[in-house]
Amino acid sequence: MSLDERSRSHTPLPGAAGRLPVVQRDRAVDGLRALALLAVPTGHWLVGGLVRDPDSSLHNASPLSTFAPLAPITWVLQMLGIFFLVGGYASVQSYRRATARGTTPGDWLRGRLTRLLRPAVGVTAVWAVLAAALYAAGVPLTTLHTAATLVVQPLWFVGVYAAVTALTPYCMAASRRLGGWAAAPLAAVVAAVDFLRYGPYADSIPYWATLISLIPGWLFGYQLGVSWGEKRLGRRGARLLLVGGAVLFAVLLLVFHYPASMVGVPGQDRTNSHPPSLLVIALAAAQSGAAILLRDRITALLRRPALWAPVTAVNRSAMTILCWHQTAMLAVAVPASFVGTTVEGLTTAPDFAAWMATRLPWLPLFAVVLVLVARPARRLEMPWAGIPRGPRVCAGVLAVGFAAFALRLTGV
Repeated sequence: MSLDERSRSHTPLPGAAGRLPVVQRDRAVDGLRALALLAVPTGHWLVGGLVRDPDSSLHNASPLSTFAPLAPITWVLQMLGIFFLVGGYASVQSYRRATARGTTPGDWLRGRLTRLLRPAVGVTAVWAVLAAALYAAGVPLTTLHTAATLVVQPLWFVGVYAAVTALTPYCMAASRRLGGWAAAPLAAVVAAVDFLRYGPYADSIPYWATLISLIPGWLFGYQLGVSWGEKRLGRRGARLLLVGGAVLFAVLLLVFHYPASMVGVPGQDRTNSHPPSLLVIALAAAQSGAAILLRDRITALLRRPALWAPVTAVNRSAMTILCWHQTAMLAVAVPASFVGTTVEGLTTAPDFAAWMATRLPWLPLFAVVLVLVARPARRLEMPWAGIPRGPRVCAGVLAVGFAAFALRLTGV
């Protein structure tokens, strides 16, 4: 099932949760997906500082640049390994159901890619109009560039996820041939690229060459999920992933001195995230092993209606959360930049250890704003079948223009 695929068969839950229709599917997989989804805004809201300049403009700053001990937080909040794991697992189930109904692989893929790309086009098209309106209202161009960067930042995931989804039939074939070891060649590719970019010949390696590991790095977790869905990866393999991933993670940190942060830190020459390094692979392996081993316990826990209802709600709003959580933060921070002074934890520089404590109280407000944004935003994620071709083309043009603005590809 895709990130925002709607329910097809429903059963009521008792009590208040019974008002929420839920799909009869693997509760552990849904629970893991919800956990990985919520880690995205939490991570961005915690380590994505916005600093007010004297002219009321905002620019990005990260507390990880000034307070290195915060790096272990990213080990917990970097859950893309889990996200790709459950994505691969769900794709296997969806692909099987589709082919059983007589759907061609091409039609299956088009449907999933449409559900992925439509929300991304929607948020960028809306922001293209919003940015023009904010500029006309006097919001500094620096603030608009900062906002555009933050809005586009999570959308790289959509492109990568679309790419690995297109490889689902090949991942299934690899799983049937190699079982749980089908992901091992992908890890080897990442290791080879890491050697090139950090080894003795690093100075002679162009940046584009390091991008070779971009798809293999994120496909690693997806392939594990496909093998899991194909029943070629069980508890024995999961224990190997957990232990092996944890040991490799420690060795890379302590012996090979990989950056401790799982996300990019301004000012650092090395990064684990773009493209994914072997440290990302190690973390994804350990997380995936733990998830598979805990599957039965998670399923039992989510039989409780009070826990299952929010998991269902989060899964239904998956693309909304991914595409609009930065907008929720900006909806609070941009007006605050005009207050006339910095606002503690919101527009102050994250250059002190206690900054995180001043940031935490803002997270519930960001969450409330995201909930308010979600209702109109989800309309953009619905099928556009009834919308004339002209408006759809216009939305695509606006989306491309806004992406170019965010990536500084324009002269603006």
